[in-house]
Amino acid sequence: MSTISPVLTKRAFTLHEDWVVVVLGALLIALSLLGLPFVAPVFNWASTAELTGKVLSASNLQLIATQFVYLGAVAGIGAWLTGKSVRNFALGFPLVYGLTLVALVVAGSAQARGFGLEAVIFSLLIGLLVSNVLGLPDWLRATLTTELFVKIGLVLLGTSVIFSDILKAGSLGLVQALVVVLSVWYFAFWLCRKLKVDDELTMMIASGVSICGVSAAIATSGAIKGDPKKLSYVISLVLITAVPMMILMPYAARWLGLSQEVTGAWLGGSIDTTGAVVASGSLVGETALKISTIVKFSQNVLLGAAAFAISLYWTYTNHPAASEAEAKPTLSIIWERFPKFVLGFVAASLLFSFFVAPATTEAVKGGLKSAQGLWFALAFTSIGLETNFSDLFKQENKRPLYAFLLAQTFNIFVTLGIASLLFR
Repeated sequence: MSTISPVLTKRAFTLHEDWVVVVLGALLIALSLLGLPFVAPVFNWASTAELTGKVLSASNLQLIATQFVYLGAVAGIGAWLTGKSVRNFALGFPLVYGLTLVALVVAGSAQARGFGLEAVIFSLLIGLLVSNVLGLPDWLRATLTTELFVKIGLVLLGTSVIFSDILKAGSLGLVQALVVVLSVWYFAFWLCRKLKVDDELTMMIASGVSICGVSAAIATSGAIKGDPKKLSYVISLVLITAVPMMILMPYAARWLGLSQEVTGAWLGGSIDTTGAVVASGSLVGETALKISTIVKFSQNVLLGAAAFAISLYWTYTNHPAASEAEAKPTLSIIWERFPKFVLGFVAASLLFSFFVAPATTEAVKGGLKSAQGLWFALAFTSIGLETNFSDLFKQENKRPLYAFLLAQTFNIFVTLGIASLLFR
């Protein structure tokens, strides 16, 4: 969900990650409509005989190899377009794919399916195990493209969401987003001040908890020219706290007897990363996944305006160069911070809602849904690999941690109340 400018590289041509996602999503959809649908391997099995005879059969292993080349080629193009090292990506992607493949096979067992455990859970757990027990070298961690994977999956998700659903859920989601963002941001800001957290961390924490997690923290850091070490700490807080939330909140919703609509709005409004929102929504059901995604998008679109407001506040109250004209923010920051991949999601929904014949939709929807699920699984493996719980304990001053956790708790309850009122 990153909305920062691309890192400068020696190549003259690079694209912002969000635009790359739109391009790749359009490519995948076009290939399906032109008669080259994505064919997914079989991963479901109920016995050792089925595991060896179906999942590990020569024909299925050939499909798995084809899938590896297909996904790797698309993601490799994405790495190249965003200016990342294609060589390093080529070294790291096989690990991510291999771990994801293990998760898919485990999730395909009759036992896992009987408990309703999705592949995303195993992808996350395997990634966490590798990251926190075995560890990853820095160069390999730098090759992970979590946001690229999850955003491609989200663009493909747009093909299954009717546009009228976006208008309905999006309007309610925008109302929820405005109330949640304003109330949670102010509470987090007030709490940080009470706990004597420094100003830079205060702004990053308040934005990260209330708006959209990592992207909001990055945008805020850019707006206030924050310390990169403090930004890294806030990002670690966001990613690590998202893990238990994405697993536990769907079960809490089921225990509370919430509908899929309310559950989706609750997940989308309170979990801070888009990937975690998708994972938790997937655990509940198709409706919850769609609603949670649309609601999360409603919060994401506020990022540009929020970054502009934070820039104004910081410039005129704290910034040492506030008197310099070039240091003052302009309205262009709203478009700069706007998450462009949302446009890809909406365009896909418009295309399949009004322009693609129902017979064509029926023919390609299975392949697109399978591709979407695999991109999500790759993203969740990457989330696990990126998450190192020891990062929480590196900072001696625990006040920012306490402020973040308390603000997140407030966010959970406020969002539950608003979602219950709006989406019942």
